[in-house]
Formats: sequence, C-alpha cells, structure tokens
Amino acid sequence: MTTGIAIRHYTGDQAPALRPLLLEVYTEGLDHWTARPGCSCVVGYDGDQPVGYAYGAPLPAGSRWWGGLLTDVPADTITETGARTYALSELMVRTPWRKTGVAR
Repeated sequence: MTTGIAIRHYTGDQAPALRPLLLEVYTEGLDHWTARPGCSCVVGYDGDQPVGYAYGAPLPAGSRWWGGLLTDVPADTITETGARTYALSELMVRTPWRKTGVAR
C-alpha cells in the first residue's frame, strides 16, 4: 500500500470505459458488508422487474460509528453492543421508480 494517493478526474463520457474498474471497487465494498454477521439485503419488485435494493448489517460491538459527533452524547447512547444498531449501507432505486416514494 502507498501513502501517495493520486486523484484522477473523469467525465461522464468516460463512464463506459470505467465501468469494470468501478464494479471491481464496488464489489470489494459489497463483500466487506456481506461478510458481516447479521448482514441482510432486501430487493423490491414491481411485478417481475427489480425496482431497487437496500442492504446493511448490525454495527459490531465497540464500533466507532458515532465517533466525531459535534455535540456531547451520553456514552450509553453511542455504545454499540453488536445488536443495538442496524447500519443501512446502501439504498438504490432504479431510474423509472425514482421519486415515486418506493424507497420508503
């Protein structure tokens, strides 16, 4: 691993060429979440058409998820037990169903 990270800018017209790279990075992130105990995923359907999905997992005991809050919060409010908080990692809705309320 390197400490010198280079940032490269791309535009929308380059998206088709970037798709394999983006899918590789996305898959690694997805694998991270799906390996967590208690991970689950839901998929919504309109007839036989998938509308979208959501997935996540419980925060593990001792998680620092709440670190960096700007106001003081009682410790028992932010202390994770492994079963207290379900973290929604991603919610995705396909274009034809966006702004229809289906994500609720």
